[in-house]
Amino acid sequence: MNIVFVEPRFPDTQRQFVRALRAVGAHVMVISEYAYDDYDDELKSWIDWHHQIHSVTDEAALEWAVRQAQRHTWVDRLECTIESHVLPTARVRERCGIPGTSARAAYLCRDKPTQKQVLREAGIPTAASTAVDSTDDALAFAGSVGYPLILKPRDAAGAAGTVRVEDDEQLRAACRASGVADGVSVALEEFVEGHEGFFDTITIHGRVVHEFASHYFPNVLEAMRTRWISPQIIATNRVREPEYEQVREMGRRVIDVLGLDTSATHMEWFFGPKGLKFSEIGARPPGVGQWDMYNEANEMDLHHEWAHALVFGGPSHQPSYRYSCGLIALRPNRDGIIGGYSGLEAVEQRYGHMITAAHFPPPGSATQSVEAGYHANAWMRLRHEDFDTLKEVLSDIGRTVQVWAD
Repeated sequence: MNIVFVEPRFPDTQRQFVRALRAVGAHVMVISEYAYDDYDDELKSWIDWHHQIHSVTDEAALEWAVRQAQRHTWVDRLECTIESHVLPTARVRERCGIPGTSARAAYLCRDKPTQKQVLREAGIPTAASTAVDSTDDALAFAGSVGYPLILKPRDAAGAAGTVRVEDDEQLRAACRASGVADGVSVALEEFVEGHEGFFDTITIHGRVVHEFASHYFPNVLEAMRTRWISPQIIATNRVREPEYEQVREMGRRVIDVLGLDTSATHMEWFFGPKGLKFSEIGARPPGVGQWDMYNEANEMDLHHEWAHALVFGGPSHQPSYRYSCGLIALRPNRDGIIGGYSGLEAVEQRYGHMITAAHFPPPGSATQSVEAGYHANAWMRLRHEDFDTLKEVLSDIGRTVQVWAD
């Protein structure tokens, strides 16, 4: 099978999709913003055809490159795995007559207000939301729904550009900062109280063949705004148990309503006083190396499963669900230059047998902001057969390890 993959070099995890396509026997063709000579020898060894364009989100340039690929050979699939690439790739896919995620499904996954409206009409519980392009419209929505509210870009991914507002004054300020006061359209939605998690799948022809659930501790917006917190993401090995039945059923309904075909999916949800609520979904894998966490938890290679789904239309292995696996982000005490760490030896002695991966920038490295994400500074991943034990271990690491900056 001949598969065109969009952007294999950045971020670095992209190379794993190319590796997996080659491993299952695909003829791998890539379109990239980078020159072929920018690749290392290993990445080059997995690529059969390469074309460089100035931007893979420029639909005209992407379509031109895809048609070059079609002149070279028959193209069976055109695939991408980055949020900002999904919609332009889907539109080009349709214009070039290549099967895969439709432009409609991609648009609904990208535009959050429209996505929520379609799902509400299908009876799926979501937060009240709307698109606004003026401060008056934002204030009117606040008057009908009440505070707090969440304001974010229509095509938001994660917590990027997301703010919580508590009153009219804060909403006016957020409208100025986000450009709404100048006519920029953004998503405005009810703040949903409750615990935040996500449900990830590999779906083939609309049928979920692999499913995983993870939890944020604390919720993302708080984690990305509060320096002293060492936030955690934990993938549970209990996703097949009855307590997750509602989450699994909601995920399947969302995938069906939006018309997703063969794709990785990443769906955020909340559970609180008003029950289970849908947050948003993307037609892509999750970020922050989450598939690596699932691989360590389930003794499998999800990149291989994704490639196998595309080439053969089915799974090759099943997850073991043997372990829960968790990530803890360790923040420096201030912005600046990393001076050193404390508590690492104690953590290694207590939990070394559980550690699956870790990253500690060397002293002298510049810190990154708290808002930059879970992998921005130091982090560790660990696994254990019991979810609750793992959560206690991660919390102990957060209390023990200190990242000192000057």
